[in-house]
Amino acid sequence: MPSALTGHDRDAAADDRSPGAGARAQSGPDLASALARLRLDGAIFLRGVYSEAWAYESVPGADASALLAPGAPRVILFHVVASGRAWIEVDGEERLYAGAGDVIVLPYGDTHRMGGSGAATCTPLGTLIAPPPWSEMPVVQLGGGGAQTELVCGYLTCEDPLFDPKLRALPPIFVVSPPQGAARDWVRAGIDYALSQTSMVQTSISGGHLEGPVQIPESLLVEVLKLHLASAPAAQQGWLRAIRDPLLGRALAAIHREPECKWTVDSLAREANTSGSVLDERFREVLGLAPIRYLAGWRMHVAGDLLRSSDLPVAVVARRVGYDAEEAFSRAFKRTHGESPSVWRTRRSQGLS
Repeated sequence: MPSALTGHDRDAAADDRSPGAGARAQSGPDLASALARLRLDGAIFLRGVYSEAWAYESVPGADASALLAPGAPRVILFHVVASGRAWIEVDGEERLYAGAGDVIVLPYGDTHRMGGSGAATCTPLGTLIAPPPWSEMPVVQLGGGGAQTELVCGYLTCEDPLFDPKLRALPPIFVVSPPQGAARDWVRAGIDYALSQTSMVQTSISGGHLEGPVQIPESLLVEVLKLHLASAPAAQQGWLRAIRDPLLGRALAAIHREPECKWTVDSLAREANTSGSVLDERFREVLGLAPIRYLAGWRMHVAGDLLRSSDLPVAVVARRVGYDAEEAFSRAFKRTHGESPSVWRTRRSQGLS
């Protein structure tokens, strides 16, 4: 870590406080606050009409990211099952099944395979559609003419740690079947909206068409995530386990609450009422990295959010995430994001990333 990662100047917008001052009584972060912080952007980009027997393999994850959101660090894929039934799988994971009204989420955009009830050879999806840009939303048709399944496919981009593959906060694939009640009604309304926006795309290519991808409300995926997390079994590792952990939850809350402070392993351990060695071991066991490395990554995440959502000067952003020296901040930011803060901000504002 840069030696200048030592707190911010007195003229910064935030107070110059010692770690945790006046904050020890606060509880750790919960899932609601994590989800409330999400900033998502994306669109519906494909409608699939499949008839038994059928199966396909998606475009490789890295290629999908480059095609759908050039420059984005990662892409979240999702499929809404409009009708019928399908299975989906990724390497190393068990096959999952989804029916009408279900939402399939691939939080890390992994390469995957989908199919119907009958046995069929996987057809590469890339052979069924032309590469973007598209003048109209593609409609993929595949299968042998039997029972039909319709899917609406979309993507989202998000730089939140919740979707960082290194932290593996979520499984690589999961299916959400909204339960009866208000939550199901809300998700169903979001799905109906997505379907209504693509209804101009007919099963026959000669029918109507919809120009370009359809933007979707980010609240739809947030609600789907809430439903998944509410019923998901406790994870043994990863970010979700960490924020639920009595020790790590307090330390993470302190980092998230005051990223500008002069945190050390010992001061974070005091927040968690434990020793530095125990906290360090727990971080490595659950998150796979040391506390200070997590702190550095979180600061870069906060910095990116400030650069994207405000017009604060780079020097002020640097101080708000714990750097006295703008030069040291710029070097650290470039190591993480591949570009200087100014270039990164310009590209975001121009929609090039």
